[in-house]
Amino acid sequence: MIVKTEADLEGLKKIGKIVANCLQHMSRQIEPGMTTRELDELGGRYLELHGARSGPMLTYNFPGYNCISLNHEAAHGVPSDKKKIQKGDLINIDVSAELGGYYADNGGSFLVPPGKKEEQRLLSVTRQALDAAIQAVKARELLNVIGYHIQRVATENGYTVIENLGSHGVGKGLHEEPKFIAGYYDKSDKRKLKEGQVITIEPFISTGARFVDEEPDNWTLVTGKEYRTAQFEHTMVVLKDRALIVTIPDPV
Repeated sequence: MIVKTEADLEGLKKIGKIVANCLQHMSRQIEPGMTTRELDELGGRYLELHGARSGPMLTYNFPGYNCISLNHEAAHGVPSDKKKIQKGDLINIDVSAELGGYYADNGGSFLVPPGKKEEQRLLSVTRQALDAAIQAVKARELLNVIGYHIQRVATENGYTVIENLGSHGVGKGLHEEPKFIAGYYDKSDKRKLKEGQVITIEPFISTGARFVDEEPDNWTLVTGKEYRTAQFEHTMVVLKDRALIVTIPDPV
């Protein structure tokens, strides 16, 4: 999507705020013993209360309001009554939703106390990778600058990037052009960022994995059980000289 009017921008900001607040709400409700289905339903009720519709459910008939992934699950985890959250788990929540014809996408990884120091560091580095990539965004910049900075931060800190997961365009649909923005430096990618373009940036940083595989449920993407992967994601509008993030939650 290219933002062309003030109404476009306001529509994106409105749904961006809702998904960001929903993610914040869900992260605060995490408790050992609850199932991922229970957590998902909390998020689903929040979206419905604010008039929004689940993006993955609406677009792909996903069997849940939100993607909730545990431990070696890197992305697209299906909420389940059989998956109970335990102390020390690494949990990723990905919230995307639609309101008034506009979509926004927001995600984050969290540790269920007590978290391990090495996993706390993984979360910190993944946030740094996201921030570095966002700082590089501006109109007419090469798109691969995003992957360059994600990979740079990951490598400098001894981590790997999941290469078959990436960022994407968003706005009038959940996944739009550019369909795949690599989380690693792809020097052959000559596409450029355009003013008004709406994109996500979502680094997937791992303790050693480079690829994910699909589980038999045809949704959940996993690494080997010995690895952990973190993800943080924002939706933003590309401006002449910077990125305008629309998925900022209300202050607590």
